[in-house]
Amino acid sequence: MKPKEIRLAKQYASAMRRYLVPGNLEDLQPALRLGRAAVAIGLETLDLARIHEETLLSLGLANGPSPTVKQAERFFTEAITPIIESHRTSRARKLQLKSHSDTLRKRTIELATANRNLRRGIIRRKSMEAALKKTGEHYANLLKESLRLQEVLRRLTRQVLAAQEDERKKISAELQNQIAQTLLGINIRLYSLKKEAKLNLSDLKSEISSTQRLVAKSARTVQRVAREVGEQ
Repeated sequence: MKPKEIRLAKQYASAMRRYLVPGNLEDLQPALRLGRAAVAIGLETLDLARIHEETLLSLGLANGPSPTVKQAERFFTEAITPIIESHRTSRARKLQLKSHSDTLRKRTIELATANRNLRRGIIRRKSMEAALKKTGEHYANLLKESLRLQEVLRRLTRQVLAAQEDERKKISAELQNQIAQTLLGINIRLYSLKKEAKLNLSDLKSEISSTQRLVAKSARTVQRVAREVGEQ
């Protein structure tokens, strides 16, 4: 046995010897103190039972009278009470520790689940931010392309209008020239007819003169219209 256990065994034998003295009215407080001392040095019930048996042998009570043995058993029962209580306390602490461990494990699982959900939320948020950024860039590019196409359309429109204007002026000038040349030819032809008809009927001369005036008036009207078209 270890020194502390040997010292406790001697104290146990001495206390039991006093307790078993005939007529002794000493209470069981010494047994309780010995039990607490046994708990303090880490002894278990079997260890204290062995010390008790050795004490009975040393006191010659192994085969002693029944009343004395029963009285010794009461001493032993009282001595192991702190050990039993320590076991109860230990079991209660173990149960409490197990409860705490279960709670901690549950909280750990909940925390792990929350962390996973948080990570998933962060991933979703980053994905949404990336999608929004990509969408924003896409719409920004579309806006730039739209503005560019609008500018191209305006430039093409100006070119078409300018080309139309040039073509209109060109056509107007050609029309004016063609009409003027035609009318001039008619006028020359009428003039020739007038000269040839000097010796003919006066009615023919009058008709030709009237035709010349009408042609001249038409020429002026066509020129005016052509000029107005060209100025627009």
